[in-house]
Formats: sequence, C-alpha cells, structure tokens
Amino acid sequence: MPLIHDEAIAAGAFAEDPIEAGTLLGAEEIGAEEIGAGDGLLIEIDGGADLEALIPAFDRIALISVCFPSFADGRGFSVARRLRRYGFEGRLRASGHVIVDQYAFARECGFDEVAIDDALAARQPIGLWAGAERAACYRSKVARPQKVARAA
Repeated sequence: MPLIHDEAIAAGAFAEDPIEAGTLLGAEEIGAEEIGAGDGLLIEIDGGADLEALIPAFDRIALISVCFPSFADGRGFSVARRLRRYGFEGRLRASGHVIVDQYAFARECGFDEVAIDDALAARQPIGLWAGAERAACYRSKVARPQKVARAA
C-alpha cells in the first residue's frame, strides 16, 4: 500500500508501507493483557470507534490507522483531531479512500501520513500530493490541534 508523508513527498516517490497486512489490531482487540504487554501496538479504527477507551493505552500505541471507507465520509478527520486533543502523540495514519484534495486538511487535523491503495496511487501520482501539501488552506499554517485538559 503506497504511503504519503513528508519524507515521501520530499523524495518524490510514494513510500512503501513497512507494516505487514493483517498486523493491525482492532480497537476491540485491546484488552488489559495487550495494554500491559509492551510498546508498539498497531491499532486500526473506524470513524465510530470509542476513542476514550483507547486513552489508557496511548503510551503503548505506536500507530493508529483511521479507516476512511469513502472519500465522502469525513468522520476520520474528527477522530484524528479528537485523538490529538486527548493527548495521543504516536503516528496517526489516514487509510483507505483519502483523495489528494483532502491531504492538507488531513495534516491539519493531526494525521502524520496517508495510506492509499495502488489504484488510487496510479490515478493520483506523488506530484499531485506534493502540490496539495503546499496548497494554501483556509488557515495560515498547518498546526496540530491543542490538547485539552481532561477532568479525572
């Protein structure tokens, strides 16, 4: 699966996804034994995931991949913003049907990278993604959302 991030854009080529298919855990698969088992959990969630249930495991999660079932389903952007506000500092990936026009907004919401399928990569080469990265958006600069304090 081709991967788009700052280094790939700078290199002018899609990056290869280092994560093997089938190694991502669903949020519902994280039990107490996995949370205490060690660092480096790789999690896959959708737009309807219970994000607050993931908070206790944030320090153990290396990557959260948020699935976009359709380019018209914008729930993943809200998920990314909420995860960053809740304090998640690991890698955040948008995966699935994310189009080049959504890249600047994805970065603004807190995504570090975008994973797309080979067919979309063929239709939207890396040069288009580089142009979208530099495109002006409605905000003056891309910034990570600020964390909010949570009541105990």
